[in-house]
Amino acid sequence: MDPVRSSFARFAPLPFHYGWVIAGAGLLTVFACLGLGRFSLGMLLPSMGADLGLTYAQMGFISTANFIGYLLAVLACGRLVQRLGARRVIFLALLTVGLTLLAVSRSRGFAAVLLLYLATGMGSGAANVPVMGLVSHWFARRLRGRAAGIMVIGSGFAIMVAGLLIPEVNARWGAQGWRYGWLILGLIVVAIALVCGALLRNSPAQVGLTPCGEGEAAATAPAAPSAGYRHRVLAHLGAIYFLFGFTYVIYATFIVTTLVKERGFSEDLAGRFWFWVGFLSLFSGPVFGMLSDRAGRRVGLAAVFAVHAVAYLLVGLKLPEPFLYLSIALFGFAAWSVPGIMAAAVGDYMGPAHAVAGFGTITFIFGLGQIAGPALAGVLAQASGSFATSYLMAAAMAATAMTLSLALKPPR
Repeated sequence: MDPVRSSFARFAPLPFHYGWVIAGAGLLTVFACLGLGRFSLGMLLPSMGADLGLTYAQMGFISTANFIGYLLAVLACGRLVQRLGARRVIFLALLTVGLTLLAVSRSRGFAAVLLLYLATGMGSGAANVPVMGLVSHWFARRLRGRAAGIMVIGSGFAIMVAGLLIPEVNARWGAQGWRYGWLILGLIVVAIALVCGALLRNSPAQVGLTPCGEGEAAATAPAAPSAGYRHRVLAHLGAIYFLFGFTYVIYATFIVTTLVKERGFSEDLAGRFWFWVGFLSLFSGPVFGMLSDRAGRRVGLAAVFAVHAVAYLLVGLKLPEPFLYLSIALFGFAAWSVPGIMAAAVGDYMGPAHAVAGFGTITFIFGLGQIAGPALAGVLAQASGSFATSYLMAAAMAATAMTLSLALKPPR
């Protein structure tokens, strides 16, 4: 029997389009490569830093190394996907993330953690870019924001897991708890790599389908944009994405350390706050993704950056505790919506044929922001003895991103 028809036969009994299975597998991919591979660092930094004797600056450089690896992967991702296909690249990348996390658990010093977390970043980038690129292939324009929004909430689930798991692990194993934390997270990522390798498909054609929602969108599908138009749009979107990478990573990396070291919170209580960030972020992708589907990508992006600017400002001003709680709630509510909106926006402006390459380009620029953000924040904190200045800088950058978002024009 023809393999395509055989695959289609397996998926035919589903009561919904297989694109939503792809979205679910994308959620798991983001959960593993970004949620566990990156955002769990914030929960593990205090205990790992204490055990290994890390300074604020070294903590910042470890986070930066992860983003450098992410950036290197973005550069090679397009060629890898062309040769191996998105499905294989995502599987191998997730496997890399899982194995390097296992290795971090055995590390004995700053240099080893730095190099291994660099490799973790490479796996994260090589998994995230292709899986977000699948949105433009599997979904018509009117559903892209919603589908991408489902994928990005994987980070929220991972934060919830880390917020509950890591304090318990540290309480049981004490000073060496961070090692068991990385070990457990690495094993989870390896398991997810196997699941996603089984579920993902490169395109609807592989299973005898057309993109989800294509029938309604086909009549109004725009013609392929010119190269000059694509370059201008990518520059604009890239500038916005750079500012998001620069700002959110400062908060995500250092907020737990701020709570523990500067506000006197216990690690357990800080973990509970991190859990609530994860819980609230479950709404960020779908809510702002649907807003962008209905009101336009510019409105969706501007709304996210407005919320984030206030969140950074509240913690940066060192206001009383109720404002700190509000800051955490606001950040969580809008946390991971920008990548989903960007994935949808690239498909809208560039067309499906150029979507993966376009998303790779702006992700490269986004990676530059992620490299600069934690390194500069760590150095500023080391010099001033507090992260307050770093959060105020992030608030100003987020306000700039909101202005640039409002300046976006509708797709041709």
